[in-house]
Amino acid sequence: MRLLLISNSTMPGEPYLDYPKYEILRFLGEKPVHCVFIPYAAVTFSYDEYEQKVAERFAQIGHSVKSIHRADDPVKAIEQAEAIVVGGGNTWKLVRAMRENRLFEAIRRKVWQGTPYLGWSAGSNVACPTLRTTNDMPIIDPCGFDTLGLVPFQINPHYLDKNPEGHGGETREQRIQEFLEINPDTYVVGLREGTMLEVNNSGIKLIGNLPARIFKKGQEPRELTSGDDFGFLI
Repeated sequence: MRLLLISNSTMPGEPYLDYPKYEILRFLGEKPVHCVFIPYAAVTFSYDEYEQKVAERFAQIGHSVKSIHRADDPVKAIEQAEAIVVGGGNTWKLVRAMRENRLFEAIRRKVWQGTPYLGWSAGSNVACPTLRTTNDMPIIDPCGFDTLGLVPFQINPHYLDKNPEGHGGETREQRIQEFLEINPDTYVVGLREGTMLEVNNSGIKLIGNLPARIFKKGQEPRELTSGDDFGFLI
């Protein structure tokens, strides 16, 4: 199994998918790969627009993408994919559309057979057992919270340590602690922007200059860096 789970697509002041593009290149390799792109998390812009944005960046590193919304048979498109790419946006909408198109089992089979999977934001959320550590507003009924379960832990992408100045609501850490009260056996990885997790048969590693914050019921949150061992998560 080979996964690249990215916290966010874009850093402030940078073009779309610019900061992770060379990690994506390293992950996919130098040989051109034709990727199936899942754009279903898009809400305020079209799937065509989303495909174009992603295709432009992937073309810069020698790879191509084709959106699954163009396929007559989405399951067959996954079965024939050389790599699977899942874009960010609204996780609730993404899960609803993936479920309606019967993609969960097809993606699991392909990834377990070795097909590379990469996603950012919502695309990282759905690699987890459930969508319940997303930051997104539940704008649509996902018809179930279970997702791909490619990893046994949860990710909170775009993890923030503090609330914006003047905001009186819960911090991200407090919301994760609420999740852990109900799900005490689950690890949650607070994945800060500009970082990503790579998972393969050799283990799991953090990529990026910032540490990840690890949460578990009954344990003090831990800060782990790219040089630390994340194997306990899997």
